[in-house]
Amino acid sequence: MKIDMNCDMGESFGAYKLGLDEEVIQFITSANIACGYHAGDPLVMGRTVSLAKEHGVSVGAHPGFPDLIGFGRRNMDATLPEIKAYITYQVGALQAFAKAQGVKVEHVKPHGALYLMAVENEKMSEAIVEAIASIDESLIFVALAGAKGEKMAKIGEKIGLRVAYEAFPDRAYTPEGTLVSRRQPGAVIKDPAVVASRALMMAKEGKVLAVDGTEIPFRPETLCVHGDTPGAVNLVKEIRETLLQAGVEVIPLPKFL
Repeated sequence: MKIDMNCDMGESFGAYKLGLDEEVIQFITSANIACGYHAGDPLVMGRTVSLAKEHGVSVGAHPGFPDLIGFGRRNMDATLPEIKAYITYQVGALQAFAKAQGVKVEHVKPHGALYLMAVENEKMSEAIVEAIASIDESLIFVALAGAKGEKMAKIGEKIGLRVAYEAFPDRAYTPEGTLVSRRQPGAVIKDPAVVASRALMMAKEGKVLAVDGTEIPFRPETLCVHGDTPGAVNLVKEIRETLLQAGVEVIPLPKFL
């Protein structure tokens, strides 16, 4: 049994430091690097690519809405051509930094509101995957695991992209299979033992428990962990150790997808 562990990284901006990238990188296998729209800047992007290369971590682009103040978590009324342009601009920028260091961008995972809006909106999903495919058809498209994410995943597969289903062990799920809004209490789970247990259930049993106890079935290929939550390092370390002890091999997406 194999699974990838991805983490959103490179989210510092100018004088503002966000996340524990240097500490978390040793426990993950894929890095979703912010591309300057919701977070990150050119220097941070370059440093994060270098950090991933140093640790043998797969590099991916993490494009979002142009919303630094809202960290890309606010819905935007963007047109489909605008969304395509946002994706192209951000992925292309990261590809330049990666190429300069002899690294390949392997996957694309939309960020925040762009991601969650696309889950509900087929036209947005189409715009995102069309932009990705136009850049490089070998890129892996990361989509939400479960019934809610099936539409966006099938759109990606139809256009010819490899799709990696993603689950979030440190986030609470609604009974419908989407993530509980961060504005709600308990949306982010911070207990390492609880998060590790959820990660193992996702990887080995193919399910997660929603906030009301409903079992949500899915089969994720990658688990997202966050490096900007309290105790992030211990949390990510415990997830990895729990998976390995249970016989789950933790490796980058390109090596098994």
